Amino acid sequence: MRMEKYIELEHITKVFPGQKALDDVSFSVNKGEIHALIGENGAGKSTLLNILHGVFPATSGTVRIEGKEVHFANASEAIAFGIAKVHQEISVIPEMTVAQNMMLGKEPKKRGFIDNVKMNEIAQGFLDKLHCTFSATDKIGDLTAGEKQMVAIAKALQLNAKVISFDEPTASLSDAEVEVLFGIIRELQKNGVTILYISHKMDEIFAMCERATVLRDGKYITTLDLKDCSEETLIRAMVGRDISMFAKRTRPSRCQKDNVILKVDHLSGEVFSDVSFEVHKGEILGFFGLVGAGRTEVMRAIYGADKRTGGTVTYNGKPLMCKIPTDAVNAGIAMISENRKEEGVIPNLANMDNIAVSSLKKYEKGIFVSDAMKAENSRNVGEKVGLTPNDPEFMTVSLSGGNAQKVILARWMSTDADLMIFDEPTKGIDIGAKAEIYSLMEDMVESGKTIIMVSSELTEIMGMSDRVIVMREGAVVREIPREEFSEDNILKYAVGGK
Repeated sequence: MRMEKYIELEHITKVFPGQKALDDVSFSVNKGEIHALIGENGAGKSTLLNILHGVFPATSGTVRIEGKEVHFANASEAIAFGIAKVHQEISVIPEMTVAQNMMLGKEPKKRGFIDNVKMNEIAQGFLDKLHCTFSATDKIGDLTAGEKQMVAIAKALQLNAKVISFDEPTASLSDAEVEVLFGIIRELQKNGVTILYISHKMDEIFAMCERATVLRDGKYITTLDLKDCSEETLIRAMVGRDISMFAKRTRPSRCQKDNVILKVDHLSGEVFSDVSFEVHKGEILGFFGLVGAGRTEVMRAIYGADKRTGGTVTYNGKPLMCKIPTDAVNAGIAMISENRKEEGVIPNLANMDNIAVSSLKKYEKGIFVSDAMKAENSRNVGEKVGLTPNDPEFMTVSLSGGNAQKVILARWMSTDADLMIFDEPTKGIDIGAKAEIYSLMEDMVESGKTIIMVSSELTEIMGMSDRVIVMREGAVVREIPREEFSEDNILKYAVGGK
């Protein structure tokens, strides 16, 4: 049977300041199919959907629907055309009813006032189509995550959507809710709705989708017919590259396998549970996982930035219970956040103050803090990390991303921290700066420090780690020693492969 092209994306390129998020992407989606859009974190999937949904325009390229070129000035125009999106996290107004949330801004009127009876009747009709067990008059804040997902789908139907995209729709759903969602998606397909489906879960992709388009580093790689495709083939298409030359160890490992400095037993928090692992002195332990895996949350719980709900942590043989990050700093643990802008540098401070902020006692002269001592330390440690410009009085907010990251590294090198937690240490910085950061990490372990590195870049994880802990959906699923590293092997566990 000849398939009818419904959505055609031709030579789509999207450039943000300093980054090409999409590079000449072309593929098509057939009418009424469930089409997967897959790739690693940062592959360009969400950017592509945002262009289709009118959130922002492509820098160049053409979008055609049913053979006609479309240009959406905003998301409202895309919705009016019949293109809706069900987000991973549903945005609702908790105190309002289901019907009020569904029809916000499009309420039926009677004599100039909102017709609540009619509104509830319309909303309930769409909920009934989806076999929902809750009512249009229920307060949406009382619903489960899965029920809110159903409301989002009902809203898409109410908008008479011809295309619905789902971005990681099962991330917060129970198994029972996932089965209901899958049933709804198949029913939508039977009614002629075209579905775009983003997921990192291989079992879902093969269970739900007919074809999968693979993006890698902002480029189109291939579109595969899933009935003729193996899981290994799909994963290879997603990763398909060699370890970059700059992300590799250049010096012998300093890992002392018989010296455990951090032991985590059955640690649980809001989005992860029963996490156990050990860290050996002098090693670089990598943590890998895809969106929602819970890696950062585990680190924040150890560091005292997030609350634990269970489990124990032992550091240098003693129980560690950090209620706030200061407790971790006092114990000799540093954490370099992936969110440099909000949790890293302090915008209105110069380099010497940003570097000194976690070790102020070192610069005390009597009751005062010595600017001269801070400046001297800033110059010394700035030289070690290759900070440019290495000017103590230069405002950190004016530095490039790579140099801002060096300021944060310099800050923690100025403390007595022995365990460094790096969360996405090279996120958003160029290749040259990455190579310098990797060299600094090797300097640190050579000087006796230990590093836990959370990263979404497989090249980085494989190039720098002595071991890798793979997490998926809030749980540790595999520990992989260096001799068993391969992109296919690591990604297989991250996406739930067997």
